[in-house]
Amino acid sequence: MGGLAMTYTYQHPHPAVTVDAVVFGFDDADLKLLLIQRKLAPFKGAWALPGGFVRLDENLEAAARRELMDETGITRLYLEQLYTFGEADRDPRERVISVAYYALVKLSDHALQAASDAENVAWFPVAELPKLGFDHERIVEIALKRLKAKVRYEPIGFELLPVKFTLGELQRLYEAVLEQPLDKRNFRKKILGMELLEALDEYQQDVAHRAAQYYRFNRQRYEQLAKRGFNFEL
Repeated sequence: MGGLAMTYTYQHPHPAVTVDAVVFGFDDADLKLLLIQRKLAPFKGAWALPGGFVRLDENLEAAARRELMDETGITRLYLEQLYTFGEADRDPRERVISVAYYALVKLSDHALQAASDAENVAWFPVAELPKLGFDHERIVEIALKRLKAKVRYEPIGFELLPVKFTLGELQRLYEAVLEQPLDKRNFRKKILGMELLEALDEYQQDVAHRAAQYYRFNRQRYEQLAKRGFNFEL
C-alpha cells in the first residue's frame, strides 16, 4: 500500500471503553479499598472506583495506571486484569464497556492526592464501604472473590505488606482477606515450611508484649522454585 495508512469508516456505532481499578491495601487490621469521590456527573459526589476512558493511543494497562496516577497519585503497584463488564445500561452517558483491574499496594508506600475529576480520595475498610456509583459494587464483589482465591495459591499477599513483617502481621493479613480465623500453630508451620521467608536479625521495638522477629519474603527463591513446579498453597 506504499506505506500509507488506511482510514476506515465504520457503518455501525461502537461503544466507548473505560478502565476501572479495584485497589486493595492492608493496615495491620483491615483489608481496605481505595475509592474516589466523583467531581463530575454522572454520580457527582458519589464514591466510586478510580478509572476513566481509554485513549486511542494507549493500551489498557497503561490507561489503568494513568487513571490511578491522575486521580489518586499512586504510581507503583501490583496490577492484574480482572474482568470485562459490558452490560448495556451500566453507564448513563453512553454505551460503555469497562475492563477492570485489581491492584495490591502497601499503604505505607503511598500518599494519596485527589486530582483530575476526583473531588476526594480515601481508603475504606472493605467491610464498611459506602454506596458506590455505576456498577462498581459488583466489580468490587468479583475482585474480592478473585483475591480470596488467589492468595491461597500465589504469594500475592506479600504485595500488601511492608518489606519486613512479623509472622503475626502475615497471619492477620490472611485472616482479613479470607475473612476467617486461622490456627496460629498450623499457619506458622506451613508458611515456614515453604522456606520462602528469610528471618531477619531484627525484632519489634517498644511493644507491650514479647517482641516478635521480623521476616521478609524471598521473591527470587519463590520464582526459582516455581520454575521447578513448586506449589504455593495455604
